[in-house]
Amino acid sequence: MKIYVKKVKNTKGEVKEWLWVDFYDKDGKRQRKTLKLLNTTANMKLAKTKIVPALLHKLENNEFLKNKMPTLDEFKTKSFEMNAFNRGLNTQNDYKISYDKHIGPHLGKMSLDKIKPSDIKLWQSQISKIVSPRRVRNVRAVLSGILKDAMADELIGKNPLSLVPTVKTEKVEISPFSLSEISTILEHAQGQNRNFFALAFLSGMRSGEMIGLKWSDIDFSKLEISIKRSRKMGVDGKTKTQSSKRTIDILDTLLPYLESQFELTGSQNSYVFLNDKNEPFYDIKRIRDRSWKNTLTACELDYRPIYHTRHSFATVMLENGEDILWLSNMLGHTDSSMTLSKYAHYVKQKNKKRGEFLKVELAPNDTEFDTEKDKAS
Repeated sequence: MKIYVKKVKNTKGEVKEWLWVDFYDKDGKRQRKTLKLLNTTANMKLAKTKIVPALLHKLENNEFLKNKMPTLDEFKTKSFEMNAFNRGLNTQNDYKISYDKHIGPHLGKMSLDKIKPSDIKLWQSQISKIVSPRRVRNVRAVLSGILKDAMADELIGKNPLSLVPTVKTEKVEISPFSLSEISTILEHAQGQNRNFFALAFLSGMRSGEMIGLKWSDIDFSKLEISIKRSRKMGVDGKTKTQSSKRTIDILDTLLPYLESQFELTGSQNSYVFLNDKNEPFYDIKRIRDRSWKNTLTACELDYRPIYHTRHSFATVMLENGEDILWLSNMLGHTDSSMTLSKYAHYVKQKNKKRGEFLKVELAPNDTEFDTEKDKAS
């Protein structure tokens, strides 16, 4: 049995040296096990004089390998519990669903030290056939977190996922609704659906924020909405980011729709939007798959994800010269640069002659411009 030193990088990026042993079991299989001791003079002495002799004794009596390496299924429970405190409830639920649906059936029964890059590459190829590239990336993040925790516990020496490139994702093309299309949708929609779509188009709120909205969050006297939560999978959780927790303006155009909705559910003194059982919506799926799709069909409009209501709000505001700082707050972005990076290239200022302002100061002295002609062009 040979003692050797192994360098391992922890989750903080720190590299530490640990003592491991290398030996062959009675079946002739090579085994490498951590002693869970840092490489110090005292620990090396302890390993040589006490630990290794004890391990040799256990090996001789076939006891050494009784505490076998946990499977991915076994260790993921510990990993989820360890990270529960720094994940939102919705995120934690998403992780568990992703694992149970896409990871566990393929890799769950394998012991952690037996999962190879080739296994992960095959797994990724299999799930890529049934989910989108973006979803594959999200599921990879779940698996990566579990394997990083296993590394931190010295169960594995490296993360095999890091050796497998992720699938490439195509940039999702944003197709905002025009003002005329928005008007058509609101004309065709009825009752609560109409009010829900109006809130989406005229505030830029996310779907989860809208179904999690309560009447106590709306101040009609100040014409403000406080966004404090996001609802998903039947659970009220935190907003997407810290900046997503915000107070936004109620536009004059939106106010009549909110007043109409108050007549429908205001007496309940709970959530703004309720299902036919007077309960808050479980998630956006029912609205998206029924009301939203049916309304677009009735309007003879091509299907676009309901999230594009948010994109539409942003682009319409930018196209009409609204203040970028105000818009960033409405959307819950960290700053205006994030807003511009997402939407600037969708904004086209029509009838604008580029560089017009330069003529006065920078044109050659012998050059004359016909201003009226320039304006006409």
